[in-house]
Amino acid sequence: MVIAADGFCVGRKRVVFHPRRRGRSSPLSLATAMLQKPMTLLETAKDLFLDTLQHLSIAEAMRTRVRCQNETLQVGELVYDLRKFHRVMVISIGKAAAPMADLLLPLLESALKRDQTIETIVVGSTRPSESDPRVRFFAGSHPSPNQTSFDAADAVLKLLASSDNRCLVLFLISGGASAMIEKPLDNSITVDDAAEFYRALVLSGLPITQMNVLRKHFSQVKGGRLAVHAQGATQCTLLISDVPEDGLHIVGSGPSLPDPSTAEDCREIISANLDVLDFSDNVLAFFGDLELEETPKAGHPAFRNCGWISLLSSDDLCRIAGESAARLGFHVVVDNRCDDWEYREAATYLLNRLQELRQQYPRVCLLSAGEISVHISSKPGSGGRNQQFTLECSRLIAERKLKATVLSGGSDGVDGNSAAAGAVCDETTAVRAAEHGLDIVAGLERFDSFPIFNALGDALITGPSGNNVRDLRILLSSV
Repeated sequence: MVIAADGFCVGRKRVVFHPRRRGRSSPLSLATAMLQKPMTLLETAKDLFLDTLQHLSIAEAMRTRVRCQNETLQVGELVYDLRKFHRVMVISIGKAAAPMADLLLPLLESALKRDQTIETIVVGSTRPSESDPRVRFFAGSHPSPNQTSFDAADAVLKLLASSDNRCLVLFLISGGASAMIEKPLDNSITVDDAAEFYRALVLSGLPITQMNVLRKHFSQVKGGRLAVHAQGATQCTLLISDVPEDGLHIVGSGPSLPDPSTAEDCREIISANLDVLDFSDNVLAFFGDLELEETPKAGHPAFRNCGWISLLSSDDLCRIAGESAARLGFHVVVDNRCDDWEYREAATYLLNRLQELRQQYPRVCLLSAGEISVHISSKPGSGGRNQQFTLECSRLIAERKLKATVLSGGSDGVDGNSAAAGAVCDETTAVRAAEHGLDIVAGLERFDSFPIFNALGDALITGPSGNNVRDLRILLSSV
């Protein structure tokens, strides 16, 4: 994808930028500010990232895609006559659970009559904005489940068990949902066992697609099984997607969508990765069972009255960042080819790509969305995949004597076990680190990148954003 000053190209289709609606701040303000005060590329990259997070609006997506009017709920092209239902259940799970519920519930209340009830469960990282006795809140755990995750699963399953054909169930699913709600298929697996299973997955460096295949087949509340528990009801799933557009069933391990993966896939993944998957004997025995229960597939009766829609995704992340960069005079290219790659391979590929583009254009902005993998072979220090990637880029920039600025950050405002969302580096990073007595190679080996970037003032500390549409990498070059 290439973005020029007036739009971007996807294949032969051209999309032209239009002025934003009234009432919403515009990325033009970023361009104006930068033109008034010359900025380094390091500062420009930081501002592009922060501006993108500001404009990545769940509220805007809900306003334009979800509407209630004349007792009718419209979600994209899906239309529901609310007069047919005596109950509406809202199950909101993930890092964006609270803001999604906050925006949807007032719309529903305005369209429902007094004898129609709304029952809501929110499992997220932040509380809903207002206290409401009809809303049960569970503080979601991430990246590993805890007792609250099990309690939330029990509450959701109990509520769904009471649904019938006069019930509308709205699932609001966003990134981070996998750990926030959990109930293993094998009741002998404890909370501690489940947490250790999740930790082993995170440390393995497996692609998120493979991690979620295993999570789906491990759980009573993933891989479409929530849809089965609400089989008699009409169901609609609204997603804030932290996966590629063609893989919506991966978001939150697909609790309410058909699952194309199989139990045999699980066994193949484990067999091929035994050296990095530190599973307990109990978990290995569970997956090794040839009678392991299969997840529901497309065509299962549970999906007969189901619809789903993606409200926001990493495409929006790149679009917003690309619009701002194009207004600053950068030639913008979006390249997501390294999604799910190992972080060192991704760093090499993207820096090579930036250098190729630099031969053709005086000002280049290379954008890449998605998640890279980091296999942690020892007890990690403080950091995350975005900071590990950026630190590796700083090493390569110094080694190859390049002039380049690289930023990598999580749209959720959280990177690994650190206080940062990510980090930014350029050709001065290695020199400044040495002046501070900081060893980049040692930081990479110890998976301890945050202390380095924090000391240099190049850690991106935003706090949780209440959103999650994957990671964004910004690479800049200018003559």
